[in-house]
Amino acid sequence: MEPDLRSIPASKLDKFIENHLPDTSFCADLREVIDALCALLKDRSFRGPVRGMRASKGVKGKCTALKGRSDADLVVFLNNLTYFEDQLNQQGVLIKEIKKQLCEIQHERRFGVKFEVHSLRSPNSRALSFKLSAPDLLKEVKFDVLPAYDLLDHLNILKKPNQQFYANLISGRTPPGMEGKLLTCFMGLRKYFLNCRPTKLKRLIRLVTHWYQLCKEKLGDPLPPQYALELLTVYAWEYGSRVTKFNTAQGFRTVLELVTKYKQLRIYWTVYYDFRHQEVSEYLHQQLKKDRPVILDPADPTRNIAGLNPKDWRRLAGEAAAWLQYPCFKYRDGSSVCSWEVPTEVAVPTKYLFCRIFWLLFWSLFHFIFGKTSSG
Repeated sequence: MEPDLRSIPASKLDKFIENHLPDTSFCADLREVIDALCALLKDRSFRGPVRGMRASKGVKGKCTALKGRSDADLVVFLNNLTYFEDQLNQQGVLIKEIKKQLCEIQHERRFGVKFEVHSLRSPNSRALSFKLSAPDLLKEVKFDVLPAYDLLDHLNILKKPNQQFYANLISGRTPPGMEGKLLTCFMGLRKYFLNCRPTKLKRLIRLVTHWYQLCKEKLGDPLPPQYALELLTVYAWEYGSRVTKFNTAQGFRTVLELVTKYKQLRIYWTVYYDFRHQEVSEYLHQQLKKDRPVILDPADPTRNIAGLNPKDWRRLAGEAAAWLQYPCFKYRDGSSVCSWEVPTEVAVPTKYLFCRIFWLLFWSLFHFIFGKTSSG
């Protein structure tokens, strides 16, 4: 029986994470099955309208855990897609073909866990799901299968992408309406952004995710995306701690306080894109002027992870405010846990603007002086 997080003393939160949030045995079984499925898909050529296409690799994306069940994404990168619009234009056909391939694999192979492909929701469905379950462990994971253009074939994940790539993404060369809809293409960059973090920070992310799922069970949909809470946790640690050993209760409290201040949030990172490219800089300034909350995807500047509906945040903020009074934010002597001092917004650089003003003044002065000289 899992203890109630609300009643766990602040000093026991690390023990709670260790004992109740990880599930290493089932996760190990899952990894083996997913790796096997992806390897089998790579060995098979697609048929029909997408004849000859193959899966280059598969990446397990976000995973949200509920009692006895988890939901996850399996992104299947395909080798013959050459740009983003290929993914959108052929998504329905690709989903049908991946379903056929998974059904064949299901009948050909036996896995250590139960493997069940679900039917498509409609003939033109653009979504496919399958389920892995382990009856002995009373657990199951439902995967949504997402075909994607393999962006990482063109970018080195360990280096900063060429900023012209982002300029192309946000310019007219990217089809209208695609902004923020390319999340699967950026899955690798997004996973690396989180996976390179210290172990204890990743444990704090698991705790915040667990809290979010408790809120979702109580409040239902709609709520802000879970990924927004994960990014908020990274942000709280980056600006409030930056050490590998920190007080988990302090980090947890800081994240919940940031949720209550959602109307002030303006957060972004310059890990993969920044303000040095003129076109990208102008676009980022426009994005960051929009109504708050703004939490830009670290990998994709066209996507505001915070979403467009502040009502979702208001519901979650109300629950966060209530939680701040619970025993999980108190020490044994009854004193309250203090949060880290974290700003609600990241400053937007004005260097580019000043450079433009400087060059305009310089050229105006240049033309004034030399124009006057030549006319004399």
